Amino acid sequence: MSDDTNRHQVGSQELYRQNILDHNRHPRNKRRMEDASVTHRELNFSCGDDIELFVRTEGNRVADASFDGHGCAISQAAVSMLTEHVHGRGIDELENLTDEEMGQLLGVEVGPARRTCAMLGLEALRQALKKLREDI
Repeated sequence: MSDDTNRHQVGSQELYRQNILDHNRHPRNKRRMEDASVTHRELNFSCGDDIELFVRTEGNRVADASFDGHGCAISQAAVSMLTEHVHGRGIDELENLTDEEMGQLLGVEVGPARRTCAMLGLEALRQALKKLREDI
């Protein structure tokens, strides 16, 4: 790998780290939603993360998403990014959202010890959408 390529990758990783820190310090959509179509709470006992995801749908699309709770920087940033990502998307599309796509939202490689933290919001979304389907 050339020095320029290596510097670019290091610079990109730093930008993603800064984005994670920004989402942790200034989370987007962190609020309880009284008119949610569905909610789901997920806990990560190994780290102490506790999030509740709120999703409001209109037709077959996510009209709004928010969360409440607390946890480590990775879990809070990941769920903040996820709530931004799901706005306006179809439920069918979101039901197929993969761990790899969630990792792409974060933009940095997450080690095995932090994987559960990074995927907590996605698991909450999966369970919320499952509840939504059961209610239809």
